[in-house]
Amino acid sequence: MDLVALSHLRWDFVYQRPQHLLSRAARRHRVLFVEEPVEAEAFDLPSREVLPNRSVVTPTVPHGTDPAASALWLAEELSKLVGGWRRGELAVWHYAVMAEPISRGLDASVVVYDCMDELSLFRGAPPDLVERERALLGRADLVFTGGHSLWEAKRDLHPGVHAFPSRVDVPHFSRARREQEEPAALRGIPHPRLVYAGVIDERIDLPLLASVAASGVGEVVLVGPTAKIDPDEVPSGPGLHRLGMQPYEALPALFSHASVGLMPFALNESTRFISPTKTPEYLAAGLPVVSTPIRDVVRDYAALPDTVRIADGPRAFVEACEDLLRRRPSMAAADRLLATMSWDVTWEAMERLMERSARGRDAA
Repeated sequence: MDLVALSHLRWDFVYQRPQHLLSRAARRHRVLFVEEPVEAEAFDLPSREVLPNRSVVTPTVPHGTDPAASALWLAEELSKLVGGWRRGELAVWHYAVMAEPISRGLDASVVVYDCMDELSLFRGAPPDLVERERALLGRADLVFTGGHSLWEAKRDLHPGVHAFPSRVDVPHFSRARREQEEPAALRGIPHPRLVYAGVIDERIDLPLLASVAASGVGEVVLVGPTAKIDPDEVPSGPGLHRLGMQPYEALPALFSHASVGLMPFALNESTRFISPTKTPEYLAAGLPVVSTPIRDVVRDYAALPDTVRIADGPRAFVEACEDLLRRRPSMAAADRLLATMSWDVTWEAMERLMERSARGRDAA
């Protein structure tokens, strides 16, 4: 089965759920990853192979092209491209809800909507996103959700909704527990270091970060790009260090030279349904975690009070960091949980559901 994925996230952006799952899909299936269009001089549909069995398509449209005309062109040209590329049965895999009309002509054996976030609640969401999602739910054979809260929100909207929360590549991140050369980006930053790795956007509690840095509990190190907010909104000054986007391969070494993993999420509409991938990644790296009371973090990690602290408000957040820095808790209980949290196992379960769904269509 060949797989065409339509994504609102770029392949070379932060390495997260789409990259984890589709890289595993590529072990047995050919994967075509279609990004949102970018403006250029002319219409084009260039494709590049990023790894074996994985190609990325980045459509280009002339500057100022009407979005409706762009979507119509992309639907026609993608149908031609996929028609010549595919070798057998086809799975269409949606992250990009707004791309729903573009995939209608692809003659898929199975349509999957992998709902990793409630995008309608994010800053700058298109006004017709909910309508587009309703259309996608009407076409999808399977709906996967990136956490339990999302599953609860979607389960009554489709008969085939399955919860697949964030997982972790334990072998990759556990390298942080062995001696690693200190990355150049960290040199000169005093210890202890409190690290946040991820996108810095409207989901992050920026005043909380400023309070933690001002408390003197440790040096706050921010790893990741800024998106959808003015970079000048991100706190700066003593105790705060912004390293920008770092390669996925560099994260174990960065975590190896930190003391606590931070989950400084704001409690707002955009974080109501998130299931952050960073929690298990920090733990796999041997870092204890301090998080604001995000619903899925509380649900999934409340049983690990020694290594995952839930803190509501700046004072509680700082106190949790101080306590973890003093005690350096055992990771034994966290490791037992991590042993059940494999992206490999998650992909295999998704693949079985897809194959069963495709067989059901054929029988019908």
